[in-house]
Amino acid sequence: MEKNETDEQIRETGSLDLGSETGRHRIRLLTIIGEIEGHETVSGNTKATKYEHLLPMLAEIEDSDQIDGLLILLNTLGGDIEAGLSIAEMIASLSKPTVSLVLGGSHSIGGPLAVSAKYSFIVPSGTMIIHPVRSSGMFIGVAQSLRNMIRTQDRITRFLSEHSRMTQKRIEELMLNPKELVKDVGTMLEGPEAVREGLIDEVGGLSNALHKLHEMIEKEHQKKCKNM
Repeated sequence: MEKNETDEQIRETGSLDLGSETGRHRIRLLTIIGEIEGHETVSGNTKATKYEHLLPMLAEIEDSDQIDGLLILLNTLGGDIEAGLSIAEMIASLSKPTVSLVLGGSHSIGGPLAVSAKYSFIVPSGTMIIHPVRSSGMFIGVAQSLRNMIRTQDRITRFLSEHSRMTQKRIEELMLNPKELVKDVGTMLEGPEAVREGLIDEVGGLSNALHKLHEMIEKEHQKKCKNM
């Protein structure tokens, strides 16, 4: 890929292809930074990850013979729930090796995004915040609205438990904890705590994440060779 094309790819989608110049495994690097933007555009001053950019890219990764694996870097405060879940489901459905790395934090709907990869890392200073679903805009005070919020919350906790080593019951306990966050309900887990709770697989940095991904890709190649 030419330098101008690479610069444009980074600027528009926050992604980059690794390994093509060195002859190593070909890895797509994807960054999920700032607010997860859904159907409504966020403020022009807010850094955002647009789900309409990510979904086609994830489809390309799955279909391309030129991409061996996916590395996801996360530093997000959350955002649109439906958009975040759709991205997380897409990542989880990829057949290729995937590794995520939480840097500053992966809060709220960033949680499902972090655990959607087949293996997850978090830096020691990284944080995960688990909290109940919040209403944005006007809330209609009827029973149906409450039931919808509870069902949405259940979708999130179920996804987290299915893609980590935590039970749904434990996730709900942390989500409804009234003592951890000042003037709020929920729990903040720092890197080692997130691993001890079973939400994230391992504490580590970029070199650890890349090493693990190359290892997973190599095992996948060996498996395919045996089946040929």
